[in-house]
Amino acid sequence: MSAPEDVLVVGSGAAGLAVVESLRRKGYRGRITLLGEEAGAPYDRPPLSKQVLAGTWDAGRTLLRSREALEAMDAEFVLGERAVALDAATRTVRTVGGRRLGAEAVVLATGLRARTLPGLSAADGVRVLRTLDDATQLRGDLLSAEQVVVVGDGVLGAEIASTARQMGREVTLVGPQTAPMRTQLGEIVAARLAALHTEHGVRLRPGTLVEEVENVHGRVTGVRSSDGESLGADLVVAAVGGAPDTDWLAGSGLTLEDGIVCDSRCRAAEGVYATGDVARFHHEALGRLLRLENRTNATEQAMAVTAAILGEDRPYSPVPYFWTDQLGVKIHVYGQPTPDATVDIVEGDPEQGRFVARYLDDQGGPVAVLGWNMPKQTRPHRQHLLDRYTSAPRPEAVTSQ
Repeated sequence: MSAPEDVLVVGSGAAGLAVVESLRRKGYRGRITLLGEEAGAPYDRPPLSKQVLAGTWDAGRTLLRSREALEAMDAEFVLGERAVALDAATRTVRTVGGRRLGAEAVVLATGLRARTLPGLSAADGVRVLRTLDDATQLRGDLLSAEQVVVVGDGVLGAEIASTARQMGREVTLVGPQTAPMRTQLGEIVAARLAALHTEHGVRLRPGTLVEEVENVHGRVTGVRSSDGESLGADLVVAAVGGAPDTDWLAGSGLTLEDGIVCDSRCRAAEGVYATGDVARFHHEALGRLLRLENRTNATEQAMAVTAAILGEDRPYSPVPYFWTDQLGVKIHVYGQPTPDATVDIVEGDPEQGRFVARYLDDQGGPVAVLGWNMPKQTRPHRQHLLDRYTSAPRPEAVTSQ
């Protein structure tokens, strides 16, 4: 298989930029075009809910590469123009401005769009956090706010609550789970995270849904929960997750189901690939489709897509990984904890605020490992997960997709 003459990357975030870099690093000399909706240079998202929101970083520190480094990639950057349609058969993308861009290989890296809930956007003072502009605006709001309600108890919501509390704001964290991040951490560790937030003064409302925003003359004054409780606030942040940005791909010929469905080579159609948060790829070792929303995957999957474009034939079978920083605690997770897994402490002591936990399935096999303020000690335990996530799949697992 020969390399394509040109490559079009749609999406200017970390995943899209990593494809461009990886292609050049592997010696690709064809034409590369990077199309992005946001007008500014590519930037990193993880700092938005932490350093940028807290004001310890300015916007410039989030840039993924300097202007000189971008120029050295010898790619055409078409920024500030949203893609609105794709013809997968001809590998042609149409933009909102009427431009048509085509290439022998197209990579889709459009990421997520912030979800909103009905009734949570009807008043001034309700914000989401997805882009750098969102973070800048939300920081300005936090500087003048006194009472903050964060709706959503996943990673993003917990991080925003953490940052707002460290800025001295009164914070209430509302969500449907029994504890923050229970889905990602399991019951035992999530309970410890809940205790951490409570110790730092975050008011938790577990198992709570929000029905509407309360306002006076269009300005938010709080939210009302499904059980009728009124929670006062002069700032409400909706952190209820992100939806894969695939609406523009309707009618493209691709399979869209909680993302862009791909094979184990991240190929969605002939000459069309997907990477990053928007890609739902077949993980051969697990024998099922998987979509990962984290910064590490954005880079690793981009390298896998590059390899596929250049003719290498190997599956993308990563060990999932994410991290989060909250209220002075660093949490690193390899694999995918499940709520019903058995949790063993293999290093450290939870009572001392530093430990490594291993998650085991009902047959005693490891499914995940988590480090709480022990990142270096956690990394070696990743090796115990390799058989589960990188071994060759059973034939029946492949055909059961």
